[in-house]
Amino acid sequence: MNHQHLFEYVLQLADNANVLSHRLGQWCGHGPVIEQDIAMTNLALDLIGQARNLYQYAATIEGKGRTEDDMAYLRDGWDFYNLLLTELPNGDFGKTVARQFLYDTYALLFYSELKNSPNEMLAAIAEKSLKETAYHYRWSSEWVIRLGDGTEESHRKMQEGLNEVWRYTDEIFQPVEREKILIAAGVLPDLAALKPQWEEKVRAVIEEATLSLPEAAGMQYGGKTGRHTEALGYILAEMQYMQRAYPGLEW
Repeated sequence: MNHQHLFEYVLQLADNANVLSHRLGQWCGHGPVIEQDIAMTNLALDLIGQARNLYQYAATIEGKGRTEDDMAYLRDGWDFYNLLLTELPNGDFGKTVARQFLYDTYALLFYSELKNSPNEMLAAIAEKSLKETAYHYRWSSEWVIRLGDGTEESHRKMQEGLNEVWRYTDEIFQPVEREKILIAAGVLPDLAALKPQWEEKVRAVIEEATLSLPEAAGMQYGGKTGRHTEALGYILAEMQYMQRAYPGLEW
């Protein structure tokens, strides 16, 4: 293991939180009801806080004087390592809930293990993030059940959303080189061991929601190595506009 592996992995975690927070933030003012509009905005703010902590740590590891803002706003799409799942367009509320639930279930299990990492900084960030992630999981899992076991239309939309995002989930548990090295060094939890736990928790909620687990065919990969869907380009164009148009701008 070297600093570059750790640096890129911390960016990977930060990018997941940052990109997903931006997606959730796009619901602000457009939620199905005011209460859930606010709830999604709060989820987005939690993820921004996680991203900030991780970007700050990444900048410290790199040691080149860059800041959290440089990491978020002055990197190009191929330098982002977030999961493809996190950048998928929101679609309707059902699709957003499906995406959030599948990510939250993973994040809850992952941070529960990462808080025991010998890397003290990662362990501290994980412990803080875990408190927020537990709420995120409760919110998204309850909405999966509420929509899936609701009206005929809500059931249909929840199932369609689940079907659409499912093929992006296997990437979570397929380690790339930096992850393999950090797992072997004991810094990260074993993704292979997390997968059956994730499947069990997901299946329990899906069954309670009277939904069906989608087929596993056509899984999509690439985000962890900088190969993204075109959706990320639109996110970054929107998110990075101000800093790139007015470099070094301060309020």
